[in-house]
Amino acid sequence: MSQPAFNGGLGTQRAVDLQGRPPQGRVSTRTRRIDLEMKIAALQKDYADLHTEIFEAAQVHRRLCASRLVHYGDFEIATEIFAVRHLPGDFYTVNTVSSGVILALGDICGKGLAAGMWTTHLVGLVAARSTVSSEPESIVAGVNRDICLMASASVVPLASLFVARLDPITGKLEYCSAGHPPALLLRANGDLELLSDGGLLLGVLPGAPYVRGCVELGAGDVVLAYSDGVLESLNKAEEEFGYARLEAQLRRARADSADAVLFSVLGAVQDFAATHPLVDDITLAIVHRARC
Repeated sequence: MSQPAFNGGLGTQRAVDLQGRPPQGRVSTRTRRIDLEMKIAALQKDYADLHTEIFEAAQVHRRLCASRLVHYGDFEIATEIFAVRHLPGDFYTVNTVSSGVILALGDICGKGLAAGMWTTHLVGLVAARSTVSSEPESIVAGVNRDICLMASASVVPLASLFVARLDPITGKLEYCSAGHPPALLLRANGDLELLSDGGLLLGVLPGAPYVRGCVELGAGDVVLAYSDGVLESLNKAEEEFGYARLEAQLRRARADSADAVLFSVLGAVQDFAATHPLVDDITLAIVHRARC
């Protein structure tokens, strides 16, 4: 073979090889795209799994809390909780004991998953202490000691707690508030009382003293217990709903059922906030004694 023919054949072979092999840059780009799509798919699956687990955790929280509407003799108790995120840091429980009904409304400082996980533990502490003593101040003091003991070994958030013992027969309500916003008692005659007896937030001092308050609920009386998320709800002007609006709405919401009062107050808070997002979890609990 002559030199020109040899060179020509070699050139043809190289051309064939180059045509049969995709450019290096195109291979690299396609590989990176496939790898990226796989990573995105994995992230989407993880997000879906996490969303499912959070939803299931919220259902557990709901089951730990009291039913939305319960009745004990002349008394109707209505509650509702709205979470600023998926899992609330508030809780409300109702437990029957030999001496009456134990009501507890708690608020973990903070929001989101961490606060929601602590509520489960706090609900358990309240239930355990309620089996030892039904006196509100004893329950609160015991829960406070338990939390302070835990704080020595781990980081435990502060919490507020309102515990009350209701005698459905006599209408006697004994309560203790651990740093919680004072519950409102609106009498049938229009008089308003603050239920503020108690002591410090939970988790501050192991030996913190707590005192008991006592009132007697008559026919038509209403007790409104709530978390601070109600007071801190903001409108577009960044104004807080506040105590004055809460009291005014409670007076306007005079009704013959706890459920009606609950929705009246909730509606007022939602109308006030309008499109402004929640800044904290919201919990409302209404205790109403029917009129004779």
